[in-house]
Amino acid sequence: MIHQLFDKADFRKKLKEELTGNILPFWMENVVDKVNGGFYGAISNDLQIHNEIPRTAILCARILWTYALAYQKLNEQQYLSIARWAYDYLIKVFWDQEYSGVYWDVNYQGFPVSTYKHHYAQAFAIYGLAEYYRATREEKSLKLSQELFHLLEKYAFDPINQGYIEANNREWTAMTDMRLSDKDLNCRKSMNTNLHILEAYTNLARVWDNASLKNQLKGLLETFLQHIINQQTGHFKLFFDDQWHSLSENVSFGHDIEGSWLLVEAAKLIGDPELIVKVHKSALKMAEAVYEQGVDKDGSLFHERDSLGLMNSGKEWWVQAEAVVGFYNAFQLSGKEKFANASYRCWTFIQGKLVDQTFGDWYKRVYQDGTPEPTSFKAGPWECPYHQSRACFEMLDRLDE
Repeated sequence: MIHQLFDKADFRKKLKEELTGNILPFWMENVVDKVNGGFYGAISNDLQIHNEIPRTAILCARILWTYALAYQKLNEQQYLSIARWAYDYLIKVFWDQEYSGVYWDVNYQGFPVSTYKHHYAQAFAIYGLAEYYRATREEKSLKLSQELFHLLEKYAFDPINQGYIEANNREWTAMTDMRLSDKDLNCRKSMNTNLHILEAYTNLARVWDNASLKNQLKGLLETFLQHIINQQTGHFKLFFDDQWHSLSENVSFGHDIEGSWLLVEAAKLIGDPELIVKVHKSALKMAEAVYEQGVDKDGSLFHERDSLGLMNSGKEWWVQAEAVVGFYNAFQLSGKEKFANASYRCWTFIQGKLVDQTFGDWYKRVYQDGTPEPTSFKAGPWECPYHQSRACFEMLDRLDE
């Protein structure tokens, strides 16, 4: 069946061209630091290198995941080479040889800058290492991801109230400032960290059939249903104390639509029919809320809404990438064409406003009128290839279904 706004074959062709002709080549050609190892701390939109910016474990782990998956899907040695480059840097430079886990960031010479163990970063290390194991069957990669799982269960999991706290010091002791970024609240628990632990555990469970892992993943799904999703509004609550009292009224449309499909993937892996039904119902409610409240007139997705109802009018690359997948996932669950069309409209916005036709990859932030923010990085501590490449990989698979 041809949907109202697009032809599946044409959509698939555009996704493949974007992935193999733009995204994957850009990061291989422009971000690899061949002198110092790893990847540059940041690169501007016009490809100026900023090696004074520390390199985050998040960036390295996300590049690792991207190219490990690219090698599996496309079977080209060049992708495996970049995945191995990222893997070597992650385990040799970011890995804490004394206390285990990964540092938050290092300088261009490979010396730690921030040594604390934010659990968000540990989650992405699991995510990337598990994918590298899928691609290579490198036993050390699996063992390190398993070690990180056990560390999170020992030092991050809350056995009384469930879910995971935000962070610990280098020695896995308590720390006072747990903020993920300057934009976040200093709180004990957040939706964001728990969402990406769920994402990481889902990927780890694909390569490690472990009852404890699957039990914790199932428990985290139930925590989302009970505490993190506002079942009345269809939005994630964002920040919490230990007992899951909400500390913010803000709405993150990007995380809502991203979470809606990541929760479905986790439930599918667990395979509990009753849980799958509950998660599908919540995922559709979330997608519906985003569709009704978060879509701009040009088909793009607003990033967030504050407690006063004011929108952040700028557009972030990752939000659009997740909207393409999340809306199409909602179409697959519901059969409602409006979601398939919303997915394609957002992709059209990406092609028209985010894809950088001059220097490559995507602008990471654009203003309301679609012009790029001149001060934002093309690659940086948070700016990575994982969202845009994952959107392409996911959609190529889903359009084939």
